[in-house]
Amino acid sequence: MADRSILITGCSSGIGHHAAHALKARRWRVFACCRKELDCERLRGEGLESFRIDYEDEASVLAGAEEALARTGGKLDALFNNGAYAVPGAAEDLPTDALRAIFEANFFGWHTLTRRLLPAMRAQGHGRVIQCSSVLGFTALRMRAAYVATKFALEGYTDVLRLELRNQPIHVVLIEPGPIDTMIRVNARPHYEKWVDKSASAWAGFYGKVLEPRLYGEDLPPDRFELQPEAVTRKLIRALEARRPKPRYYVTTPTWFMGIAKRFLPTRGFDWIASKG
Repeated sequence: MADRSILITGCSSGIGHHAAHALKARRWRVFACCRKELDCERLRGEGLESFRIDYEDEASVLAGAEEALARTGGKLDALFNNGAYAVPGAAEDLPTDALRAIFEANFFGWHTLTRRLLPAMRAQGHGRVIQCSSVLGFTALRMRAAYVATKFALEGYTDVLRLELRNQPIHVVLIEPGPIDTMIRVNARPHYEKWVDKSASAWAGFYGKVLEPRLYGEDLPPDRFELQPEAVTRKLIRALEARRPKPRYYVTTPTWFMGIAKRFLPTRGFDWIASKG
């Protein structure tokens, strides 16, 4: 496995950080990328190869892809698209520019990076594109319209990509976590503050009583069924090292539950369940 290489985005913390170290321990050559150079420097201090990729900065995405290919002689075995953020708030309170911004980070940048690396995988005769989606890639929950929209788009895009590459030796896989202990709630705060005008919202009471205590609370108990990032890494390893990986890997009990419910319940019944989240 020592000659296998993978580029992982969103490695400053959480899922990406754990996956980078775990795969390095399995003798993968890991390119652990972050949005900020300061985080890249920290990861280099941890013994990882790290350089900057910010999905919202197309030049950094293309430069990061070129750096990975240069370091591997034009070859890269796998890509794990992972970095993303959320903008909490009711759909009607989200300015269109908020959606444009989050789509740059959670979708368009992923597409730019993927399409730049696919030719190298095709030329070498193998490759894997692993997309970190979410239970929110097929389940809608209140106050998550921006994030849900990007993940639904990612799921459709990835399904199309898998079909188009079906007869080629490039596997395309979705990993769909439910609640994982990461920094996503903390990282969402500045986006909420930037885009949501609570004072002009019909949801102001809900924000004050429900959303903000959850968003800003420092001593909140873990979400029910919440798992640590290693739960995602275990599925990532399967997706990378299985001879014939599955198209989808569920992570956490809520993902399994919602997947089964989505399949068998009528829409109104599923909406009733989703409205409790």
